Amino acid sequence: MPAALLPKPQMRGLLARRMKFHLLGAFLVSMGSASMYKFGVAEPRKRAYAEFYKKYDPVKDFEAMKAAGVLESAPPK
Repeated sequence: MPAALLPKPQMRGLLARRMKFHLLGAFLVSMGSASMYKFGVAEPRKRAYAEFYKKYDPVKDFEAMKAAGVLESAPPK
């Protein structure tokens, strides 16, 4: 009695079928990464900058740098 024959592997359309799966996976991973970056990095950074510039006084900062001698064009008094 011959040994059980293995079924032939599907060769026609194999690349196209696997490509659909991998393209969908790549799209989902990239969208997930982009949204994690947006909500984990970009939005908190925007809020931090907005909060900083609400309280920022450029004249006061200029006077502090001038008093410290950082600016060569504006010597301290």
